[in-house]
Order: sequence, then C-alpha cells, then structure tokens
Amino acid sequence: MRHDWILDVLTDLHAYACRNELPGLADKVEAALDAALREISGQEDAETGAVLRLFKRGRAH
Repeated sequence: MRHDWILDVLTDLHAYACRNELPGLADKVEAALDAALREISGQEDAETGAVLRLFKRGRAH
C-alpha cells in the first residue's frame, strides 16, 4: 500500500496526543486519519480496503 506511511504517522501522532493529554490535538488528528482512510480506501482495491478497515479498528482508544 503506497499510503501506509501517512497512516503510521497519523496514528503515532494520535497516540502521542492521547498519552500527553492533548485532547484537542487528538481530536484533530483522528479527523485527519478518518479523512485519509476515506480517501485512500476510495483509491485502492478491495484487498487494501479490508486492510484499512482492520487498521481503523486497531486504533480505537
């Protein structure tokens, strides 16, 4: 998947914001991650879409 790096960066940033009690940043990063997942899933094939759904499920806090 060619966009996996941005999902990793956003996930790491979200985890950082949550660990450091930065709820406003965590909310904004989560919104960015949701937008990235929506846009990427619209560009990729069905197999990648399944991977993205698993990725999104795994980041729930």
